[in-house]
Amino acid sequence: MATTALIAKVPEAEAVVGALRTRYDAAAQAGVPAHITILAPFMAPDEITLSVLRRIRHALHAVPAFTYSLESIGRFDATAFLAPTPAEPFVSLTASVVAEFPAFPPYGGLHSGIIPHLTVAHGDAHAAAVAATELESRLREHPPISARCGIISLLENASGRWKEMHTFELPARL
Repeated sequence: MATTALIAKVPEAEAVVGALRTRYDAAAQAGVPAHITILAPFMAPDEITLSVLRRIRHALHAVPAFTYSLESIGRFDATAFLAPTPAEPFVSLTASVVAEFPAFPPYGGLHSGIIPHLTVAHGDAHAAAVAATELESRLREHPPISARCGIISLLENASGRWKEMHTFELPARL
């Protein structure tokens, strides 16, 4: 079923995580760049209207652009990820969009709470453990990943591959 997702792309992380994501994360294989999810799944692509885009823009404007780093590795059962510091602006972005679109809870309502993260491996506990070990080694070899979140992308997968549908610029400051 076709859907959309709101994400913050993290091109600054590709050199460190790109090959691992290609190997261990089906989303990367389907065209999703390194990112931190703001809200997924979201509505069907054919439901995205100019009105919806205006509402998304309004919700996202609650949080100004910000810088963050990705230095710590986290794990869920079958997932290895990088955690952003600070995490709070990502939580605020998600909360603001969910307040505007309450029919679309984070993670489809499968998990309680919001834990911002950049997925490196997903789907298999053993593969996630292997990826976490490789990621730890890569982080020692590279400088800390510093990034700026100033644009949120709306992706859609109607063709079976994820493609950018629209972008939203965060305000410079409130």
